[in-house]
Amino acid sequence: MEIKDYYTIAEVAEHLTLSQKSIRRYIAAGHLGAVKVGGNYRIPKSALEHFINDKSGSESAVNYDLFGNVVEEHLPVRNTPKYDLINWCDLTNVWDNLSESEMTFVDCFCGAGGLSKGLEMAGLQGICGLDWFREAGMTYSRNFKHPFVNGDITKPEVKQLFYEVIENQLQGKHLSVVAGGFPCQGFSMAGNRIVDDPRNSLYKELLEIVDYLKPDFVVCENVKGLRSMLGGMVEQKIISDFRNIGYEMNVTTLCAADYTVPQKRERVIFIGNRIGKRNYHPQPLISPDEYVTTGQAIGDLIDHPEDKDFNHVPTRHTPEMQARMAACPEGQSLYKGYSDAWKKCPWNEASCTIKENHGGVNVHPRLPRVLTAREMARLQSFPDDFIFEGPKNKQLVQIGNAVPPLLGKAIGLAIRHSAGDLQ
Repeated sequence: MEIKDYYTIAEVAEHLTLSQKSIRRYIAAGHLGAVKVGGNYRIPKSALEHFINDKSGSESAVNYDLFGNVVEEHLPVRNTPKYDLINWCDLTNVWDNLSESEMTFVDCFCGAGGLSKGLEMAGLQGICGLDWFREAGMTYSRNFKHPFVNGDITKPEVKQLFYEVIENQLQGKHLSVVAGGFPCQGFSMAGNRIVDDPRNSLYKELLEIVDYLKPDFVVCENVKGLRSMLGGMVEQKIISDFRNIGYEMNVTTLCAADYTVPQKRERVIFIGNRIGKRNYHPQPLISPDEYVTTGQAIGDLIDHPEDKDFNHVPTRHTPEMQARMAACPEGQSLYKGYSDAWKKCPWNEASCTIKENHGGVNVHPRLPRVLTAREMARLQSFPDDFIFEGPKNKQLVQIGNAVPPLLGKAIGLAIRHSAGDLQ
């Protein structure tokens, strides 16, 4: 976010990961100072800083600048909001020297299996994956030895099949972890409470599954913006709901690039347990000046021949589109109306967030085309032997929606640390 004296509502909304409607409500309520310039609201820099550092009801003495950096007190780890109570574990000595584990996991809303792959990399044993996305299930089944259940988790027969598969796979062993990334669009508020919404059903299904299976640990992954939804009330509801079924949770935002993923992808990670252990999150392995860059990750694929079996099939663009892509500056979007889609990855930095958004994928920083599925997979930290099934457009969706496996590995190791399972 460029530092200047006044900001538009759109700029503030993007920076705070809130909707423009929410920003207008804060202005109307007097919580965010603004002035009218030519009929449009402008937010002074001082007002935005005051809004960011508003400590109503908090004893925190920490202040932040417009980039979220601490300016009055040092915190040991980056990306830590001022209200987080986090226990950090150092994984440096075990990252490349892993012992085998008897800990087990199931992955709800598993998609193609990014988080599952990461948990396996951490030494955990996969038991079952579940998702409704048929092509993602084809990918999951190809790349994992444990079963996949394809279906709508809200249907009793699908849920019952899921339970039966898990019981059969465990063969008397204990279930250690239930992981899942649920949709968050359905949370809304009436008065001072969060009300029901049909789109919340998947979150409620996850709660029900955890309560039924009673694993030692639970991991929930979601977009960073969930933390600011309804002024933090959604996050607090999630923590409260899991506490009500016996799980004490800790939550913070992790940046995938901190764990050697060549991508600055931020995700909110909830980790909880019901066995009285301390929840740990993984301390960053590397600093920003050590991040793996886009060029380092995909540079060798520039001259790689087209290979369908390797998920490396370049998209054909018109000469006009190729010229536009070549002229687009790194880090910017090809279209003014998009902030995330059609963005050109920086070559000498860790990539911007990889995603597939209604056909808008990331633009290659050196070639006049969008990234191939394999290039996207590399920037997500999938190994090259992880092959994606389905037509190319479905492959791109699977990859864009996935948790980066190396981030999943860090999370898995942090859970093993909590459980006392690391040598």
